[in-house]
This record gives sequence, structure tokens and C-alpha cells, in this order.
Amino acid sequence: MQDHVGTRLERLDPKLSLTLRDHVHKALRMAILSGRFAPQAKLNERQLAEELGVSTTPLKEALRQLETEGLISTLPRRGIVVLYSRTWAEEMILARAALESMIAHLAARRIDRPGAVALQATIAAMSEASSAGDAGRLIELNEVFHEQIHVASHCVYLARLIERQRFYDEGTRRIIHSDPDERARALAEHRLIAETIAAGQVDAAERAMRDHVVRSGEHYLRLVFSGQSPAGD
Repeated sequence: MQDHVGTRLERLDPKLSLTLRDHVHKALRMAILSGRFAPQAKLNERQLAEELGVSTTPLKEALRQLETEGLISTLPRRGIVVLYSRTWAEEMILARAALESMIAHLAARRIDRPGAVALQATIAAMSEASSAGDAGRLIELNEVFHEQIHVASHCVYLARLIERQRFYDEGTRRIIHSDPDERARALAEHRLIAETIAAGQVDAAERAMRDHVVRSGEHYLRLVFSGQSPAGD
């Protein structure tokens, strides 16, 4: 899935509800997370602005935001380069697995009856979306599902840490849920997570969440970084 900076990006509609800078930022971030730009690829501002159909002003603002997130960097004599690589992606997957599994552990310990019912309702809705092949709806429900677990865990510190993973989670979900087989596997894993949390099985919930995040993360790596060495930088 990797490509060079010359790959055309989808033009944006300036009338969309988010600010133009937000749309530029989201489009470029998704392009990076999907492997459109190889690690260390140099980004040409004028070319990117032309492809997106925007001026350089919102583009520069979006690039500054991406640099804050660590996905790109401005280097002396080289300009703007992409930092995101297989190595970084692997680390983010492991970090998310550690955080989400501990949150699931605490959710299984602390969840109440309404929380358990809400989780099961979300699983039912996810099953319907999966059967209908509605990837967009499934991505939305995926985010709802994990947020319900965060709420049930009553975490404060861990919730703040996981917040830094949100931009990565959104991007990778859009990539892997385009695959029908992956949607089926993810649904089964989510169902197991919900059942173990609702039953108060703390160790099983922790293990189910960790296994799910790691497996889906490995699938993402195969889709985006196939053929790239683990160092990948």
C-alpha cells in the first residue's frame, strides 16, 4: 500500500462542516497512516495543496498539527519528511494493547448492570452493521464500544494516556474494517470482550482485549507495511 508523494489525494469540499484546516489535517493524517507516503518521504507543500484543491494556508496549519502529533518533522536542508514507519506503528500497537487491556481489566471489576446491558446492545448493533457490510457504521460502533468500556472502568489516569492513541485508532480502523473477513473476526473478539467484562472475569477480559488489539494491529501492519523490514526507517 505504500506509495510516493506523487500519488493523488482526494480533493476536498471547502463547504464541509469542519474547518478546512481540519479536513486537510484529517486527509493527510489518513494518507500517512494508510502508507501512502513511505517513511522519510519528503512532502512538497505546493504539490499537496494543489492535489487537495486548497491554498497553502490551511495546509501549513495542518502540517504543523501533524508535526505536533509526531507523524512528520521539518528537518534542516531536507524540508518536511514523514516519520511514521513500521517500527513506530508496532510500538503504538503494543502501547494500545497494554493500556486497553488494563482498562478492560478494571471495567470487568467495576462495571454495573446498565453498563453491561449497554455493551451487549452495542455488540448487537455491530453484528447488524457487519452483516450489512456497513463499514462506516461499524467503525462508529467500534469507537462507542471502547468508550463504553472506558466509562465502565472509571479510569482517570489511563483514560488520559489512551487519549493520545485516538488519532491512530481511528485511522487504522478505517483501513482494516474494509476487509469483510476482518470485520467478522473483530466482531467475534468484541463479543468475547463484552461477555468477559459483563461477567466480571477480570483476567479473561484483560487477555481478550490484549489479544484483539495485537491481532488486529498485526493485520494492519501486513496491509500497510508488507515488504518493509521491521526497522523500516
